[in-house]
Amino acid sequence: MDDIVDGPGTTNVFRIAPDAAPATAEVEAAQRALVSDGVCLLPPATVTSWLHGAVGENEKDWADFSSHWEELSPDRYAAESGTCRLRRYGQFSLSTATGELSLLPHIPFVQPEHTNPLYEHVDRHFDPLSGAFAADPVLHRLLGLLGAFADALGEKDRWNVKVHPFRVVATSGGEGRPTPEGRHRDGVTLVSSLLVGRRNATGGESTVLTPDGQELVATTLEEPGSLLLGDDRRTLHAVSPIRPLDPAKPAYRDVLVVTCTEG
Repeated sequence: MDDIVDGPGTTNVFRIAPDAAPATAEVEAAQRALVSDGVCLLPPATVTSWLHGAVGENEKDWADFSSHWEELSPDRYAAESGTCRLRRYGQFSLSTATGELSLLPHIPFVQPEHTNPLYEHVDRHFDPLSGAFAADPVLHRLLGLLGAFADALGEKDRWNVKVHPFRVVATSGGEGRPTPEGRHRDGVTLVSSLLVGRRNATGGESTVLTPDGQELVATTLEEPGSLLLGDDRRTLHAVSPIRPLDPAKPAYRDVLVVTCTEG
């Protein structure tokens, strides 16, 4: 597990393992693809091998990590547009040079101008990450990996890392919309989407496009551990609705969206 270290004014400072972003040929190829194309899709076998490296080669680590999605809270803003979505929110400050990861004070989530047409400049209040979620070693290893990809787009002293666990739900006769705002950007440097789980769901195709609408990637994240990365400065993204395969049961799509921007 990652070490907890002392930091001024906070007890929520962690040290990410130094091998969280392994310097392998696969990582370097993915970084090059992200820089050149603005988007990169990483297969689950590759991602989970990286995430397990510091916390044990067993399925319990992933099961513990995915159990946090059972503790999300209703998103009242999405409900206003007819979508059943559960979520929490937290933000960290990450130094990729030292591996220091600091949990920042909980504040409302605000998206800047010219990004999300539904929620620009709206203070949205979400429940914070649970203490167990914020301290989860799989999360920390993932953030270390994403920090390395953010550095590939332009190395910074520190990254502001926003963490958004989502569950979108669809029931019989309805649909769940992961992105009710449609095509949009988040106003960050790096945007990522990690599939944590799907149950009884069809749909949910992720699309990454150029600002003028040219499709770069269209893929459905089916297997847990699938990771889609995008350079948010020069792309848009959206996800199509999900519906139940068996109408007698609800459909779920669990993802972790993480963004990195300078700060």
